Amino acid sequence: MDLDLMTPIITVIATLSGITLGWMGRSRTVRNDIVQQASADAIQKVDVEYIKRGVDDIRAEQRSQGKEIEKLSERVTRVEESSKQAHKRIDRLDGSE
Repeated sequence: MDLDLMTPIITVIATLSGITLGWMGRSRTVRNDIVQQASADAIQKVDVEYIKRGVDDIRAEQRSQGKEIEKLSERVTRVEESSKQAHKRIDRLDGSE
């Protein structure tokens, strides 16, 4: 074979192999990007779920504290009434009425 015929053949083969290798590299990069994105999305989803559980715990604690405050409010009201009655009895005993 002469050199004039081999040069175009070698050029075509080199071009096709370059295109093939470039395409393979790009597809590998795209796959790696997809894997990284999926991993980041999974981590973000786990973090959001953790935050949701924390918010639910805070809400439950807030409800519990609200009930405790209601109980204390009722007890304070009863103590005030009892104190008022005790002051009336003390005033009667002192004769200051």
